[in-house]
Amino acid sequence: MVALVSTVAYLGLEARAVEVQCQIAPGLAAFRLVGLPDKAVGESRERVHAALAALGLSLPPKRITVNLSPADLPKEGSHYDLPIALALLAAMGVVDRETIGDYVAVGELALDGRVISSPGVLLAALHAGSQDKGLICPAEQGSEASWASGIDVVAAPHLLGLLNHLRGQQRLPDPVPGEAEPPARLADLRQVKGQEVARRALEIAAAGGHNLLMVGPPGAGKSLLASCLPGILPDLTPAEALETSMVASVAGLLEDGRISRARPFRSPHHSASMAALTGGGLRVRPGEVSLAHLGVLFLDELPEFQRAVLDSLRQPLESGEITVARANAHVTFPARVQLVAAMNPCRCGHLGDPALGCSRAPRCAADYQSKVSGPLLDRIDLHVEVDPVSAADLSLPPPSEGSAEVAARVAAVRRVQTERLEGTGRRNNAELDGDLLDRFATPDDGGRKLLAQAAEVMRLSARSYTRILRVARTIADMAGADQTGRPHVAEALSYRRIAPRA
Repeated sequence: MVALVSTVAYLGLEARAVEVQCQIAPGLAAFRLVGLPDKAVGESRERVHAALAALGLSLPPKRITVNLSPADLPKEGSHYDLPIALALLAAMGVVDRETIGDYVAVGELALDGRVISSPGVLLAALHAGSQDKGLICPAEQGSEASWASGIDVVAAPHLLGLLNHLRGQQRLPDPVPGEAEPPARLADLRQVKGQEVARRALEIAAAGGHNLLMVGPPGAGKSLLASCLPGILPDLTPAEALETSMVASVAGLLEDGRISRARPFRSPHHSASMAALTGGGLRVRPGEVSLAHLGVLFLDELPEFQRAVLDSLRQPLESGEITVARANAHVTFPARVQLVAAMNPCRCGHLGDPALGCSRAPRCAADYQSKVSGPLLDRIDLHVEVDPVSAADLSLPPPSEGSAEVAARVAAVRRVQTERLEGTGRRNNAELDGDLLDRFATPDDGGRKLLAQAAEVMRLSARSYTRILRVARTIADMAGADQTGRPHVAEALSYRRIAPRA
C-alpha cells in the first residue's frame, strides 16, 4: 500500500497542496525521490535517513519510492523533510496512516531527529485550516502557526516526541499565539525644526497614502522626515497585520511568532540589486517592495540606484503587486507600498546655494536628476523642496506639535476614507481610480477650471492628472470639506514635479 501525507508548496503567498506518496516494494534496496524536487528537497533522503537512525530505526532493504504530487509542480525548500519522514514511517507501519491523514506537515529535520524551523509556516497553517486539517510544524514556530485560529497545531521539538504524540504515548503541549509587538517609533516630528512645507507634505502623504519625493541639499533633514512617517501612520488593522505577517513568514523573518501592528518601514541601500528590491533569486523570495507591503519603502539617494532597478518599481507602484517571472513558474507577491524618496538637487548637492555654488550648474542638476526616469517620477504624487535649515532655526526650541498630534489628525482623515470606501476594496485616496475617482474626487467648477488650465500649461499626463485629483481629495478631507474645491486643487498642483533650479 501507499502511505499518504499532506504538505504544501509555496508560490508567492499561495500555499499549493502537495501529497507525499510513499511506497515500499520488493526489489533491490533503493530510496528514490521523484516529483520535480530541487537540490534541497533531493537532499532530504540523507537527512531523513539520519534522523530515523537517530531514533534507532533502519530503512527496510527494499525499493522505497517517494513521489511528491502533483509531479509537474516544482518543489523547493527543506520543509519537505518532515512529511517525507512521516510518509515513510506510515508505510513502515510505525504510525497510523489515518491519523497522519488528518494533518498537513511542514518542517526540516536535523541529523539527530530534531524538527527545525522553516519559512512559510503561517501560510501552511492557513492552508490547513481551509482544508479542515491540523498542522504539524516545528516547536519553534508553533506560536506562529497558532495565529491561524481554529486548527489543531502539533508543535514538535523532536521526531521521537512527535511519534509518541501521534501514537498516544505522550502529549505535546499546545502552542499559544505569539505576542503582538507594540509599534516602534523611529523618530518624532518634534525633532524637525523649520521645514513647514515639508511637514505639511508629509502629513498629506500620511493622510492619503500618497507617494512622496523630497529634493534638497545634504543635511536638510530629508532622512529625518522620512523616518518620522511611520510614527504618524495609523496602526495596521488585524487583517492587514496578517497580510504583512504572511510576507514576513515566507521570507523567514517572523521571530517567535510575534506579529506587529506597526506598518513596515524598509530602507534598502542604493546598491541593492533588482532581485533584492523586487524579489527573486534561485529560490524566489519577496524583495524589499513586498516586505514593505502596507507600509513605507524609503529610497534615499534616489538617483544613485541603478536605473533598471528603479524602473522595475513602476509596475508595482501602479498595481500594488509584483510578479516574478521564471521559466517554470510565475510568483506574485503583494506590494501595496507608500514610496518615499529623497535626492539631492545635483551630484554635489549645493545647486542654488550662492555660498557653495555648483561649478557645473545647471548641467549638473540635469544630468543627475535625469538618472530617474520620467515615468517613475510621474508615479510620485507629491514633490517637495526641502531647503537647508539655518543655524537660527536650529537654535529654536522644538516645535510644539509632535508626531502624536499629527497622527491623531491623520487617523481621523483615514477613518473618513475607510467609511467612504467601505465595500469597494480600496483603503485610502491613493487607491482611487475609475468610477470611484469620478464619484469622490471630482472638484467643483472652480477646481475643474483651474485643473484644466494647469493641465494645458504644465502638460500634465493622464496619470499626473489622476494623482492631482487624489491628492486634492486628501487635502479636502483634511479640511473637512465634502467636495474638492479650487484651494485644494491649487495646493495639490503646487506639489508636482520640481524643475532643476539654475
